[in-house]
Amino acid sequence: MKNFRINILGVVALGLLSLTSCKDDKKVEGEDTIVVTEDVVTPAEMGTIEVTLNSDDAMKFDTSEIKVKEGQTVILTLNHTGKLPEAAMGHNFVLLKQGVVMADFATAAIAAKDNEYIPNDGKDVIAHTETIGGGESTKITFTAPAKGTYDFLCTFPGHYSMMNGKFIVE
Repeated sequence: MKNFRINILGVVALGLLSLTSCKDDKKVEGEDTIVVTEDVVTPAEMGTIEVTLNSDDAMKFDTSEIKVKEGQTVILTLNHTGKLPEAAMGHNFVLLKQGVVMADFATAAIAAKDNEYIPNDGKDVIAHTETIGGGESTKITFTAPAKGTYDFLCTFPGHYSMMNGKFIVE
């Protein structure tokens, strides 16, 4: 019975040792205990995510949902895969702050042609690209906001009803 108890204790100890040795955590050793501490990753350490969003002459984005992590650096590339010029079928990407009513913003954007269709000096916007035409691309870099769900849209007149989506920050 004594050998059986020693073997069980050995298996349990070996199992615990393998669990703690597989982790990439910091270990703080005391006399009789080992304390495993988790490394904390701050939002600034989340790295960078690259997102490509394609648009076309049929007034469509190729995705209606973008997911990122809070605090991540987002590099967003907007491609216009169509052929029509900016004056006829311009597209942009606009990420709205929470609580901004998309329809109201898009209506106000119609009068903001000289400001890339961004009304109110951009006070309701987290990030936006310039407006581009067929065959063009543009890129922006910004920091993902606080956790939550945000709206994105194209603010070229008449486009927002078909060209919009959710920007989800986890």
